[in-house]
Amino acid sequence: MDSLQAGLALAGGAILLGIIAYNAWVVRRNTPRQAERLEPEGPPESGEAADPALDAASLPAAPPVQGRLDERIDSIIPIALDAPVSGEELMARLPATHRIGSKPFAIEAHHRMTGKWEPPQHGWLYDACRAGVQLANRAGALTQVEFSEFVIKTQAFADAIGGAADSPDMLQEVARAKELDKFASEHDMQLVLDLRARATPWSLGFVNQQAAKLGFVAGAVAGRMVLPSPKAGMPHLAELSYDPQIALSDNKDNIPLHQIALSLDVPQVAPEENAFDSLLQAASALAQAMDGIITDPAGHALSEQAMTEIRAGLRTFYKALVRHKLPAGSPVARRLFS
Repeated sequence: MDSLQAGLALAGGAILLGIIAYNAWVVRRNTPRQAERLEPEGPPESGEAADPALDAASLPAAPPVQGRLDERIDSIIPIALDAPVSGEELMARLPATHRIGSKPFAIEAHHRMTGKWEPPQHGWLYDACRAGVQLANRAGALTQVEFSEFVIKTQAFADAIGGAADSPDMLQEVARAKELDKFASEHDMQLVLDLRARATPWSLGFVNQQAAKLGFVAGAVAGRMVLPSPKAGMPHLAELSYDPQIALSDNKDNIPLHQIALSLDVPQVAPEENAFDSLLQAASALAQAMDGIITDPAGHALSEQAMTEIRAGLRTFYKALVRHKLPAGSPVARRLFS
């Protein structure tokens, strides 16, 4: 081989190596970042969780449900009783359904000793009952058809326990439902931030691992994680979501994730819990750990001015709910905005 052939061979080899190196870089750039392998440790100390990625079922249970029907958002039918009735008898006669159309439906009993309204319980006597259906929620206002079904089910229950139901006027209740639905539609608020990968996409395991470090746990449905409230039984502070099809895939850790969403359902959380600050802190920490950028849903990077406007909007929103006696985070507001 003469010097010219040797030079061409070396040049060809250099080009080939360059192509191989470039292809390797492209593959590495587009391969989803994987979760770190964690070495097994000894048993956790008392009071510590064994796994940071706890599911929602492992969280503290909510306190027992007390009477929840509320005239502000429910249509209520009182049921008079000639004599006290046992909790066992009432429970045996309760309708099987807990919904009428898209609206929650419930029957409560008046405890003879405590004077409180509650779901009927074994071992107690009750001197009155009431049935209620929610006037509005995010599915819309109660309709005439739904109200008629409510009256029929309530009357059947009243007949079964020897009670007398006193139903309100249908047109008035449907008008109340429309008015409440209009208010809720005009005063609902959900904040959403997107976290987008700058370069290398993420794997699902990597996202879950980084979120778990910040306290997120698996949600009740595929494709969601939630940041629990420090108060037991209260709604979560923020939600992290991604394509549920990836979560259900058998090849989930090899599917690239380029974007996740972080959201806050504002009416569900009391302002004193500072959920918006928790949302921002989580987004910032994830962006740093995952080499991502925080944007609005349209892909625009968030500015200080945008943050100022959001905070002003939140203050206005909270005040409006308080004026209507539906403060954010209260049980009645959580039911209306659901």
